[in-house]
Amino acid sequence: MGNPEGEHVLACELVATQLARLFALPTFDYALIEVTGVPEIWLPNGDVATPGPAFITRSEKGGSWGGKPRELKRLVNVPDISRLVVFDTWIRNRDRYTPPPNERCNRDNVFLSREAPSGKLLLRAMDHTHCFVGGGELTPRLSHIDHIRDSVVYGLFPEFRRFLGKDGVQAAGDTLHRIPRKEVEDVIHSIPSEWKVNDRTRAALADFLIGRAAYVAEHIMNWIWPQDEFEFMKEAEDEP
Repeated sequence: MGNPEGEHVLACELVATQLARLFALPTFDYALIEVTGVPEIWLPNGDVATPGPAFITRSEKGGSWGGKPRELKRLVNVPDISRLVVFDTWIRNRDRYTPPPNERCNRDNVFLSREAPSGKLLLRAMDHTHCFVGGGELTPRLSHIDHIRDSVVYGLFPEFRRFLGKDGVQAAGDTLHRIPRKEVEDVIHSIPSEWKVNDRTRAALADFLIGRAAYVAEHIMNWIWPQDEFEFMKEAEDEP
């Protein structure tokens, strides 16, 4: 607490990390700890962390993706590339990859862990502080229909495309259909009260996640492979 972006980015990280686990994506080991102010914890901007609950992850050997496909070929969980793209799209995570016209390419948020068999790497889902609203304050406007029906595919780096599998994307969409509202609400309920996410905003976040899960599950295949629709239409037109 006390970081320049506010406490709501902590809520985003906590919620999205738990959702990633529900979505069967590997994450860092994490915990909520109580910061007492003794000893002081200095933030990158020179301020001191405010006492209260904090989000912490276990340090792990590995590093950010350098952008080379050969690194992705070494993954022990290549199918999770497809799953991560669907997940980022569901939670509107604009801090990994956002396509033009508002392009953002942040390979630092693609972590390749060395906690894998020799010579291999493990893709982990990490750093979700800018999901849902792009950073900053969470509000009841989260559940607005424009947010739920955002058709942008997030997290799909151009280098990821060759590793996508239609079966994997469809399976991830099926997972979205099956996520129970109760489990989503339990995750949201875990946000500490000190992070000041009010009840209306928590309810809106649940509505957003459930509504968007259904919407993304329905459309994700056509968003990623729109040409399939045109090929089908052309075949139909060519039939006698």
